[in-house]
Amino acid sequence: MPATFNHTIIAAKDRQESARFFRELLEAAEAPSWGPFTNIQLADGVLLQFAEPPVEIQMQHYAFLLDDEHFDRAHRRLCEDGVTHWADPQMTKPGEINHEHGGRGVYFLDPAGHGIELITRPYL
Repeated sequence: MPATFNHTIIAAKDRQESARFFRELLEAAEAPSWGPFTNIQLADGVLLQFAEPPVEIQMQHYAFLLDDEHFDRAHRRLCEDGVTHWADPQMTKPGEINHEHGGRGVYFLDPAGHGIELITRPYL
């Protein structure tokens, strides 16, 4: 069997808040949660597990591929919720999206301060 991506743990200040943020934005399903994890499941079966570590959270980068319609809904939600977003990872083009790689993309921070990227076309 070829290797596939199964799950990752995303550090959160408030695991319930972060799980809700991602579940709504990514239109993901709730998943059974256990122990220190609050989980959501993406359409391809990947599990995102949110946990509150007892250490300072270091920023990570997570990118999600969306179809054009989902991107429109997610971008609209970011705007309606007042989430600052940028067209670039350097955060120099606020309130914009980019048109890289034949699609569109946007960058923003999640509730824990992680750098999130939404794109409509894969890089490769």
